[in-house]
Amino acid sequence: MSINIKDVLKKYTMVFALLAVIIFFQAITGGKMLLAQNVNNLISQNAYVFVLAAGMLLCILTGGNIDLACGSVVCFIGGIGAVMMDKDISWVFAVIVMFIGGILVGAWQGFWIAYFKVPPFIATLAGMYAFRGLSNVVLQGYTVGIRNQVFLNVFGGGADCYIPDLFGGQNLNVTCLLIGIILAVIFVVMTVTGRARAIKAGNDVGPFYGDAVKMVVVSIAVIWFFYKLANYKGIPTSLIWIGVVLLVYAYITSNTRMGRYLYAVGGNEKATTLSGIDSRKVYFFAYVNMGLMSGLAGILTIARATQAQPTFGQGYEMDAIAACFIGGASAYGGEGNIFGIVIGALLMGVINMGMSIMGMEANYQKVVKGLVVLIAIIFDVVSNSKKK
Repeated sequence: MSINIKDVLKKYTMVFALLAVIIFFQAITGGKMLLAQNVNNLISQNAYVFVLAAGMLLCILTGGNIDLACGSVVCFIGGIGAVMMDKDISWVFAVIVMFIGGILVGAWQGFWIAYFKVPPFIATLAGMYAFRGLSNVVLQGYTVGIRNQVFLNVFGGGADCYIPDLFGGQNLNVTCLLIGIILAVIFVVMTVTGRARAIKAGNDVGPFYGDAVKMVVVSIAVIWFFYKLANYKGIPTSLIWIGVVLLVYAYITSNTRMGRYLYAVGGNEKATTLSGIDSRKVYFFAYVNMGLMSGLAGILTIARATQAQPTFGQGYEMDAIAACFIGGASAYGGEGNIFGIVIGALLMGVINMGMSIMGMEANYQKVVKGLVVLIAIIFDVVSNSKKK
C-alpha cells in the first residue's frame, strides 16, 4: 500500500502549517515558545477565540455569514456580570443573567436576519456599535474589578483556577498527566470501534495505516500537551469550558438534524427551502448560538482579567472569524468543522504569542494576522474554483 502524499498534504494543510509556525517561533525565540508556562498561557489567553469560533462556525456554515457584533457583546455581557458581582449579587445568579443576556442578544440579531432578511453583515454591524455603546453605559466608562474568588476559579481567573493534583505531586501535576493519557486512550478506542462499526455496515473505510498514523500522532500530541500543562500548574478551568464547548458543537454539526440543515443551507439555500426545510429557523438558531457563545466568552474574559473594562472585546470578532477561515471554513458557506477551528484558533494563538515574545510592535502584529487571514481566504477561493 502506498501513501498518497498529495492527498495527505491537502487534507492536513493547516495542521502542517501550525507545526511549521510553532517550529519557527520555537527557533526564533530561543526555545521560549514551548515553555510550560507559555503553553498554559496559550490556552488561557485564547479561550475566548475557541468559544467564539465555535459559534461563528455555525454562522459561516449558513453561507459565509459572520457576526461582527460578538466582540461588543462580550464586553456588554461581561460588564453586566461584573457590575452585578460588584454589588454583592450572587455570582451564580450573575452567570445565569449573563448567559440569558447572550441568548437574548443572539435572538435579537437572529430575528432581523432570519425573518426580515436584513443582511447579517449590516445587522451585526449595527449591533457592534449599539452594544459597544451599551457597554459604556453599563460600566459608566470605568473599570469594574471582580473580587469573588469562587467565580474566578470556576471560569479561569486568578492564581488558583487550576484542577488540583489529587496525588500531591511536587514538580509535576500527576492528575493532569493521567487525564492526558486517559484522553489519548479514549481517542484510540473510539477510532478503532468507529472503524469496526463502519466495516460492519459495509462502508469503505480505507487502509488501516491511515487510522493508525492518526491515532499515534494525536495520542502523542495530547499526552505531550498535558505533560506541558502538568509541568506548570496543571489544567486551567478555562480549558474545561473550551473542551465542553468544542465537544457539544462537534456533536451538533456532525450528529444532529440542525447540523445537517446548517450545511444544507450554506450549500444551496434555495434547494434546501424547496425540500421543506425552513431556512429562517436555521439562521435564527445559528445567531442565537452565537449570542450564547458571546455570553460565555464574556464570562471567561472578565474572569481571566479579574475585571471588566469598556475596551474589552475589541477585535475579538476578527480573531474568531480568522480562526474559522484559517481552519478551513469556506467563505461561501457549507464547509467547515470543529477540528478545523481548533487548528485555526491554535494557529492564531501561536502567532500572537510568538510575536509577543519577540517583542514585535502591536501594529505589525495586526499586519501579520491580516496577511494570514488573506492567505487562508485565497486558498479557499482557489480550492473552490478548481472544484467548479
